Amino acid sequence: MTPDSLPRDPAPDATLALLRQGYRFIPDRCARFGGDAFRTRLLGREVLCFSGPRGVRLLYGAGGLTRQGAMPPTVLRLLQDKGSVQQQEGAAHRHRKALFLRLLVEEEAGETLATDFRRAWAERLRQQGETRVLDSASDTLAEVACRWVGFGPQISADADLRRALYVMSARTGSVGPRVLMALLRRRRVERRLARALDTLAPGSPGHRIARFAEDGRPLPPEVAVVEILNLLRPIVAVGRYIAFAARIVVEEPRWIPWLRAAEDPELEAFCEELRRTSPFFPMTAALTTRPVRHEGLDLPEGQWLLADLWGPMQAASAFARPEDFDPARGQSWRGQDSAFAPQGAGDLASTHRCPGEKVTLALMAAGLKVLCRDLDWHAPPQDLSVALNRVPARPESGVILSGITPRA
Repeated sequence: MTPDSLPRDPAPDATLALLRQGYRFIPDRCARFGGDAFRTRLLGREVLCFSGPRGVRLLYGAGGLTRQGAMPPTVLRLLQDKGSVQQQEGAAHRHRKALFLRLLVEEEAGETLATDFRRAWAERLRQQGETRVLDSASDTLAEVACRWVGFGPQISADADLRRALYVMSARTGSVGPRVLMALLRRRRVERRLARALDTLAPGSPGHRIARFAEDGRPLPPEVAVVEILNLLRPIVAVGRYIAFAARIVVEEPRWIPWLRAAEDPELEAFCEELRRTSPFFPMTAALTTRPVRHEGLDLPEGQWLLADLWGPMQAASAFARPEDFDPARGQSWRGQDSAFAPQGAGDLASTHRCPGEKVTLALMAAGLKVLCRDLDWHAPPQDLSVALNRVPARPESGVILSGITPRA
């Protein structure tokens, strides 16, 4: 079967439709066309779009693919940027990725960051008495992450820099002046961090990145800064998941006593179900570097591919009653489930491009402990809806809490 045999979107170019529909763009069209893949044009380029396990297995398991050139330039520069580990291939990618696996998975990053975040966020909320969870959690994560990476107060106390770390991911789905301003803020942050590389605490994660050797030489300073940002930015983005966590305990307060009594494995299962139901990464992209045959589909060299990550997690074919929030489903980042890929799929050591899921789960659990075990609060009437045409999505109000006091 060739791409020509797949259904074609009749639109001459579907870019505006993608911007209007966001997370629903690929799964809705697949449902309309009666399959798991279709052809369309985005930004003037032919692309194959997949929604379902086959597409996830293709982008995270098949050979002959590259991420280079697969993302729109603005998304690439706001998130990974050129020269980053995510843009590498082959042995070079595996060599540098091994450092990230050590920093984020094999060592105690999750525990350290979660402990520091829980203490810092609870203290901030006690002092404020009211908060917008998306803002306060993201800002606290930025401060904690800067310290963990190895920067001193001159960086971690810089509110403008912390805000820029949030904006990098928050503007990835934007167009026009908003994304241009986000790019300018990122460049200012890069210059600021480059000047501070010599101040990194010896042995800290940032110091280890700055001294990491490739071809017998340390990384160039500009590459070291990009990779340090690839530690900082995703940690700050977890604030979005914590806002979704706050949303569910506000909308369904029956979960609060359950979470107060939950053991760590139950708490992690709750967080995994939050990741399944909360729109985060909408899709991922790749290009074929040679002809590829995958599960009955023959792809030519140079084919642009998009795989839907959010839609398969809402499919009844993979999750019974997907509209229900059920922490007992048992999905986990430790497995390789092609239907459950909130932050990507594939083997952690080889094809998976985001090895920060252990840290994500630890930080989400810490946020829930603050909300359910450390503090009491009230939630005023507010709009907690989630617009799926906004990428990345969020609860509309950001989740406002008031009357915050230490829990007796």
